[in-house]
Amino acid sequence: MSHLPRVSGRGFVAAVAAVAATVGGVVTQSAGAPTAVQETALQQRLDGLLNDSRYDGSQVTLVVRDATTGETLYDRNGAERLLPASNTKLFTSTAAMHVLGPSYRFHTDVLATAPVHGGKLRGDLYLKGYGDPTALESDYAGLAKQLKAAGVRRVDGNLIADDSYFDHVRLGDSWGWDDEPFYYNAQISALTLAPNTDYDSGAAIVETRPGAAAGAPVKLDLVPANGVLKIVNTAKTGAAGTSNTINVDRDHGTNVVRVSGSMPLGSSVEQDWVTVWEPELYAADVFRRALTTQGISVSGQIKNAATPTGATRLARDESMTVGELLTPFLKLSNNMHAETLVKTMGAVVEADGSWPAGLDVVTNYAQSVGVDTSRIRLSDGSGLSRKVNVTGDAVTDILIAAQKEPWFKQWYDALPIAGNPERFVGGTLRSRMLNTPAANNLHGKTGSLTGVTALSGYVSNKDGRKLVFSMISNNYLDSPRSIEDAVGVTLASWTDQGTPPAAVTNLKTAQPTCDLERAKAC
Repeated sequence: MSHLPRVSGRGFVAAVAAVAATVGGVVTQSAGAPTAVQETALQQRLDGLLNDSRYDGSQVTLVVRDATTGETLYDRNGAERLLPASNTKLFTSTAAMHVLGPSYRFHTDVLATAPVHGGKLRGDLYLKGYGDPTALESDYAGLAKQLKAAGVRRVDGNLIADDSYFDHVRLGDSWGWDDEPFYYNAQISALTLAPNTDYDSGAAIVETRPGAAAGAPVKLDLVPANGVLKIVNTAKTGAAGTSNTINVDRDHGTNVVRVSGSMPLGSSVEQDWVTVWEPELYAADVFRRALTTQGISVSGQIKNAATPTGATRLARDESMTVGELLTPFLKLSNNMHAETLVKTMGAVVEADGSWPAGLDVVTNYAQSVGVDTSRIRLSDGSGLSRKVNVTGDAVTDILIAAQKEPWFKQWYDALPIAGNPERFVGGTLRSRMLNTPAANNLHGKTGSLTGVTALSGYVSNKDGRKLVFSMISNNYLDSPRSIEDAVGVTLASWTDQGTPPAAVTNLKTAQPTCDLERAKAC
């Protein structure tokens, strides 16, 4: 199979002649026969990698282009639609940087409709979220301190959790119900909370410790402490040296979390992330505890409602900027950040904090930079949806267009970097392509679902020529991820000086057996 540069606005014969002149291809033509061009060494090498038995009965697209000119150097099925998994975040993140801007900040407000007299607020207190996916327990503590400084000592009404900036559709189109307890599939709310500085919004951490003796119940802590999750603990302490079989799961449709299994005596603390049903109530519960710590009592209950028009703001917390958010978002492939950005774009541009409105904004940006959006479908912002379909052509169009944007460097630096072991540098590529020409060179976005793996981004070849590429594989039974790595190393090793690129076998990935996009243990 020969992979020729795309012909755009030029005749086929002229394009063939240009290829022959630039890469030393031999043009032969006979009467009635199509023109033929000898493949370049790079094309032959990439063909060899993709002609792998793992692709029997499955699909793969690989497009490689010059990052400066846009010239196509290799095209295998570049116009075919495939599931991209987290490569979808390339569309979401670039649109967010353009539409919201690198300096955009989310915020969370505390408001009231009644005045404060003698330290008493004779009415309800409203906690209103505007989509901040980075809000921590410490941020809610800061809001409580602001209220104390404003003289509030008692709230005679209820604490109202207001998440009306977004719609109430919590989960994305076609997301798997069996993924719902896990941190990468949390509910999307305009008022939410993250348990740590990975900023896994809508999730809490269950910490498990062995008991004092074999047979004793394991000890549990919630981070942050809250009264929303209800823990049912049947887990026991096992004898030293026995297997750790601890399992943490949340009952569907509830906040009942069941901890079962066994943890050997002498084990260190284990952390398990679990999502929260209705995260706005979780955030309000943590805020109420922060109020108590500051000596502010709330006589009523936590309820969910919209803040009345004309309410007075008493306190505000602001997030990091969107530009800064890109690092945890892209390095760790945070699904919740993607979906929050989509709904925020909908709220800002169309006054509609919903997936349909936000995805219209993302699609419009992609179209504005040259993507043929009639050939793709975006169904969410993260790629968890199995209704997302994109092409290698569309991905490389986005990658080339992004280079011309004023925010490109910040976005490019936020992409995972192959073979760099630092978690917030290498990200989901930190254990891949180690000690190869691609290490600390290739900046790319990974993607992973069952039967889906993807890698798209930028890499410089041996001569310093910058390339963009997109590789997406679907419907395989045996993962071809090592082929992705081999493609990355091949591109990094290639030279324009006439020397064939170094032969790269299908690399044995150095990463653990777990998936870096899904497992906190990696």
